[in-house]
Amino acid sequence: MKNRFISWQLILAGILAGLWGSQSFKMCWGLGVAWQIGTAVLICMLFYSLGKLVLGLLSKGIIILNRWLDNISIEVLLCGSAGLIVGALVGLLSSYPLSVMRGAGNYLTIITFVLCGYLGMKIGSRRAADVWRMLPSRLTEPDHAVERNDGFNKILDTSAIIDGRIYDVCQSRFLEGTLIVPVFVIEELQHIADSSDNLRRSKGRRGLDLLSKMQKDPVINIRIIDNDIGTEKEVDMKLVRLCKKLQASIITNDYNLNKVAELHGIKVLNINELTNAVKVVVYPGETMYINILKEGKEPGQGVGYLEDGTMVVVEGGQLEIGNNLEVIVTSVFQTAAGRMIFSRKIREERTTRSNLAEEAMQEVNMYG
Repeated sequence: MKNRFISWQLILAGILAGLWGSQSFKMCWGLGVAWQIGTAVLICMLFYSLGKLVLGLLSKGIIILNRWLDNISIEVLLCGSAGLIVGALVGLLSSYPLSVMRGAGNYLTIITFVLCGYLGMKIGSRRAADVWRMLPSRLTEPDHAVERNDGFNKILDTSAIIDGRIYDVCQSRFLEGTLIVPVFVIEELQHIADSSDNLRRSKGRRGLDLLSKMQKDPVINIRIIDNDIGTEKEVDMKLVRLCKKLQASIITNDYNLNKVAELHGIKVLNINELTNAVKVVVYPGETMYINILKEGKEPGQGVGYLEDGTMVVVEGGQLEIGNNLEVIVTSVFQTAAGRMIFSRKIREERTTRSNLAEEAMQEVNMYG
């Protein structure tokens, strides 16, 4: 409805512009009626086309501006605005002597004013973190929150952010306290997002998008801190040192970082271990329905999966690919990759039992 309304506005404005243009051409060159109509139609079409183009560019510009405002931090926005004001004042004072000069003085005044304003905004936005720390009240609320909640702080690793499941875990409200994301982790995500490899680039961008999504979610308490560990070069060791400094636990999916953190006495929350812990527990003798999707490694086996991804191997299910079978669990094995369930078709077991019952009846009838 909005686009249609704008189009009718443009058509009306184009008609008025065409009538005005045809009258102007008539007064200047004395055009006839046919020429007046043709000129009015041409001006109307040109006005409408240019209007649609300008409105399209304006709408795209507004979308880009809103996206930029959503992604920019409040520190950068405030310090950039303050830098622009200071730069404009410096440019005004610096350009006053140039305004006295004749000739090129006016142009030098404008150039100096614009250049000082731009430099002030650029310096204020780039050094926003340093300026923010210099304020008397030290408005670094995330750092104070980290100090107050030492027992509940959890530092996010790059692998946990890229994995993406941490957002669903936070939505379930099973995690308490503050989620901390160091700046060097964001820099590593940005480095991955700038990679030439398509897979790594998509992972990095997905991690950055997830962080932005978590920041906007009111349910999730997430803090980004600029607390770099200058003595360490590797990100894993920086995370370990930061966990010790803040007495925080770490959330990661990295196996090596998991072991290193445990050696340093740091509490590790592994999302893969959480996933395995909440999978459906089954016992031998239970029955279930499973959809056979593919063949197994051994001859005659069929393979299906539960909703949580647990693999179910069905003996004699090779010929039942694409069908839903009722199976009975024979054994359950826990492997490094996860839990595996072995089962067999329940129809065969019922058939075997019925055959045994028939044979028993025959023997009873035979021997009386």
